[in-house]
Amino acid sequence: MHIHILGICGTFMGGIAAIAREAGHRVTGCDANVYPPMSNQLAASGIELINGWNVDQTALRPDVFVIGNVVTRGNPLMEEILNRGFPYISGPQWLRENVLAGRWVLAVAGTHGKTATGAMLAWILEESGLAPGFLIGGIPNNFGVSARLPGRIPSAVKLQAVSGLAERHTQGGMPDISPFFVIEADEYDTAFFDKRSKFVHYQPRTVILNNLEFDHADIFPDLAAIELQFHHLVRTIPGAGLVVANGADPALARVLARGCWTPVERFGVESGWRAGPQGPDGAFDVLWQRARQGRVRWDLIGLHHQLNALAAIAAARHAGVPPAAAAAALGAFRNVKRRMEMRGTVNGIAVYDDFAHHPTAIAATIAGLRAKVDGARIVAVLEPRSSTMKRGVMKERLAGSLAAADRVFCYGAGLEWDAAAVLAPLGAKAAAYADFDELLDAVASAARPGDHVLVMSNGGFNGIHEKLLALLAKSL
Repeated sequence: MHIHILGICGTFMGGIAAIAREAGHRVTGCDANVYPPMSNQLAASGIELINGWNVDQTALRPDVFVIGNVVTRGNPLMEEILNRGFPYISGPQWLRENVLAGRWVLAVAGTHGKTATGAMLAWILEESGLAPGFLIGGIPNNFGVSARLPGRIPSAVKLQAVSGLAERHTQGGMPDISPFFVIEADEYDTAFFDKRSKFVHYQPRTVILNNLEFDHADIFPDLAAIELQFHHLVRTIPGAGLVVANGADPALARVLARGCWTPVERFGVESGWRAGPQGPDGAFDVLWQRARQGRVRWDLIGLHHQLNALAAIAAARHAGVPPAAAAAALGAFRNVKRRMEMRGTVNGIAVYDDFAHHPTAIAATIAGLRAKVDGARIVAVLEPRSSTMKRGVMKERLAGSLAAADRVFCYGAGLEWDAAAVLAPLGAKAAAYADFDELLDAVASAARPGDHVLVMSNGGFNGIHEKLLALLAKSL
């Protein structure tokens, strides 16, 4: 099959492209801007990339056009596809029909932590010999790719999961292709012609509900609208499946109260999955209904990492991995690119890259770094880039989310609100700049040896990490 993907450089659509290519399909694609790192990953897979939406791409005559949600009516290529009656399908639907059908899908949903939790879960299954496929909205350092098909389960590994799905993927009693597929289950809309959330297409057997807050203000009018989509997801989970839910989240409690036909295990609460006290080395005990199940020994600091780990361990147990083995596997977990990723150190100044862009994630990221560096100065550099943040939907929470940093710099270009006014409660330690070069110079001038510069953005932020490191090196 030849598929041509519109919007191929997005994380999700790029993952579909990689999986389709691995499955033996011919894959081509286009985007408004063909850019790294996804363009590099796709080119390395032998996928032809076209820059822009030129209507001449219809001459490729693929078997089907796969449409990403970045594509809208009025897009010239999409209009040509519609006018000429060529077959098209959304990315999530193509994935469901060609990859997920018949598999044991483990979906990770929630406003925060989907990528990290999905990476943890995939790694636990991998370390247990279950060779899962996955599609994750980032690149787990343990794998080096954001997506792949399920692999072969070694004959020495026994499938312990109780399900006909497991047996369906074996031949003559010997383990063969893994039935497991881990997917980051995004609540964003599917396509311009399908406004349901992506995750309703996946029909998962195991679901993690990490948390639920208002986000995606360009799609949803309020939190209640997102809760309805999560309710639709819950309705797709079989009775023999499992919901792993954050027991302390009121929005998720409302979602489950609307109806749930699947067993639920809660984490973050005394009666469910809980973490014991975290030691200075990051290690903590894993408790299920107050009984110790194992110990996670890693160097990730912060409550959000613990909660993600608990969710992944619970979901892995449903797939047959004992909690003690899952906890041990996380000892070798190497996190995900752009999650507190060290980009370099110059003159004793450490520069980090992090994907945080929502006030809750910003606060959690700073708290995690604070626990790691103790009294050292944290210089937070933020680009409020998401549609929700640009509109100022959560601007009242922004100053509070940054309060634990010692200095704060905000890039205010393109915002519908006054960043300097919003950050005024932080006093002299905060500054906002509409000009990128002025921001860069200000951060470089303020940084001093021993500082930890935490750059937070869900985009490329004009390549600020390399530019800042180079500027710091010049000042030596």
